[in-house]
Amino acid sequence: MRRAGVLATGLSFEKAAVASGMVPPSMALDPNKLTPYVDALPIPVVVKSSGLRPDPDDAKKELPFYRVAMQEIHQKVHRDLPATRMWGFNGSSPGPIFETKSGQGLVVEWANELPVKHFLPIDHTLHGAEPDKPEVRCVVHVHGGRTPAASDGYPEDWVVPGKSLVYHYPNKQDGALLFYHDHTMGINRLNIYAGLQGLFVVRDETEDKLNLPKGKYEVPLMLFDRFLRSDGQLEYPVSGDPKSPWVPEVYSNVMLANGKLSPYLDVEPRKYRFRVMNGSNARFFRLSFGNLLEMHLIGGDQGLLGAPVKMKRALVAPAERADIVFDFSAHAGEKIVLKSDSFDIMQFRVAASGSGDTSSLPPVLRTIERIPESRAVKTRRLTLDETMDKVQQSMGMMLNNTPWHMPVTEKPVIDTTEIWELVNLTEDSHPIHLHLVKFQLLDRRSFDVFQFQDTGELRYSGAATPAAPEEAGWKDTVRCDKGQVTRIIVPFEGYTGRYVWHCHLLEHEDNEMMRPFEVVAAGA
Repeated sequence: MRRAGVLATGLSFEKAAVASGMVPPSMALDPNKLTPYVDALPIPVVVKSSGLRPDPDDAKKELPFYRVAMQEIHQKVHRDLPATRMWGFNGSSPGPIFETKSGQGLVVEWANELPVKHFLPIDHTLHGAEPDKPEVRCVVHVHGGRTPAASDGYPEDWVVPGKSLVYHYPNKQDGALLFYHDHTMGINRLNIYAGLQGLFVVRDETEDKLNLPKGKYEVPLMLFDRFLRSDGQLEYPVSGDPKSPWVPEVYSNVMLANGKLSPYLDVEPRKYRFRVMNGSNARFFRLSFGNLLEMHLIGGDQGLLGAPVKMKRALVAPAERADIVFDFSAHAGEKIVLKSDSFDIMQFRVAASGSGDTSSLPPVLRTIERIPESRAVKTRRLTLDETMDKVQQSMGMMLNNTPWHMPVTEKPVIDTTEIWELVNLTEDSHPIHLHLVKFQLLDRRSFDVFQFQDTGELRYSGAATPAAPEEAGWKDTVRCDKGQVTRIIVPFEGYTGRYVWHCHLLEHEDNEMMRPFEVVAAGA
């Protein structure tokens, strides 16, 4: 049974999950029975370097070195629940925040210190998760990073407990909120669901000059949903077939902010900057403050927009980021709830007075050159596909109807620009992410899906809708809605080598909706 429209709206899947037998009702935590807003919002610590290491690009230079360990932890998500078994980085989930500057490289040792047995259900029928593979294996990807291929976290470059990967991040890119997470082939959805993700902030001079809210007035917010049992432990829904437990999507009963259920944050009556990232496996958030109070969206995946955009709701797909400024100055003494549709996520407690607000929200944030289509040297038409069984149950998704293990078919040339037409033939919205690059959304356009499936002819059924202001900046993840062609224009810059592109609905990514691409040298 497909859940058309669920992804685009963020509606709950809990009742359907229980009704289908995927989740026994007796196991499910009812978050409405817990007292909300009794835990303060945790702010992840900034990870500290532990020395210097030679710069792989220049042996005469040294870069800050960090060692970050993946470990099993037990962490309380609510005052009235026992500690939840999770996996985290350096003892917490989400992990600590990386803070760096554009052009300031760093070296990270990602150490796998996890147990050798997984505590979530592995589907050994999935490619990359066969019975001969170790249960616990990890590889880390910095999402949105312009990273050499050897340090990008290729899904098959995993290590087992007791082993480490040492990666180099040059950070030669604009300021932006990135994030790091596990990217292991076949069990990525489980490792992230267990807790293996954290935020990675790159800053630059353009942003520094704007006098935006900063320090304690800049708040990182990683939002995600998880299914909790009544004993407070994580439950990952399964199909009911023990030999093939994979399910197409996971929507859960508990909304978490920085790992807490219904936390609160004490704020002053002034402007705040919220660096929001959607860390859900599949849930789309439509964020609003209180009763649709006005906010300003100032940035997205790859940094600042050209100008602030006034909004009352912000749609944030899995892996997308939203940089939001909200002004509490007219709400002194009030309590305001951050919501996503019918879900309350957290509460802001506005003080009666504050220390004054010296920050500003300028009408122009930075200059963003729109890439003309004439710059593209190639246009690729790539389909988003789903295989269904005889009773219309999903058997898995693919990109361009091609499994992962087939030869690489997309080989863009370094320092050239391409247009990718993403043709969605499925009933879902898919957040499509390309590693290495940043790109711009050109437009979306409805088409006749059945005509295309029957004849291969792309017959449009409506006018093209250009990128809305909130999507007109640089992106690395784009929402591809059902029955539409989503066009992006992509400069392939930075490094040659093999990378991947995939759907960031993690259940899709783990079941073939991921493909490699290779950036090649000119003349190769």
